Amino acid sequence: MEQLKSRIEAVLFVTARVLQINEIAEILEESPETVEEALLELIMDYASREGALEIDDENGYILQVKQEHLDIVEKLCPVELKPPVLKTLTVIALKEPIRQTLLKDLRGSNAYEHVQELIEKGLISRHKDKNGRSFNIKTTPKFKEYFKLKGDVKALVKTLNIDNGIKDDEPEPKTEEVINE
Repeated sequence: MEQLKSRIEAVLFVTARVLQINEIAEILEESPETVEEALLELIMDYASREGALEIDDENGYILQVKQEHLDIVEKLCPVELKPPVLKTLTVIALKEPIRQTLLKDLRGSNAYEHVQELIEKGLISRHKDKNGRSFNIKTTPKFKEYFKLKGDVKALVKTLNIDNGIKDDEPEPKTEEVINE
């Protein structure tokens, strides 16, 4: 039974999505009844060790971080971005460095909230410009890591042939101090 529990744990870890008992049984080539029995024991094992992980069984079975530790996970791995925030991030990535005022003109006043969320998730940075009137925004290395991008984003844009509105001859704005708010 211990070996089956370990195999179930491996399946839940690797798939990282909700699975039904029948799916787990099929993957492991075991009977659903045997899998269910081992799975219930595994759930009890996780509950008794008081660690950071648990197996949630609300709509199937998934290995996940307990609610009280989600703040740590979010710092390390940003959660899914809502479509409007993702669109704002896309504009930043394609036109970086971009002045926050231009971003507001392109994405509307909600862009300020989007920028704040993206800064908190570590996907962008915001720096005061030379005259102190506006901010310049650009993506961070975490952005490239999160989206598994290699090299320059503008090179990727050209490869994908979506370079509308991006000018290579625009000078990079000068920045003085980083603002983390």
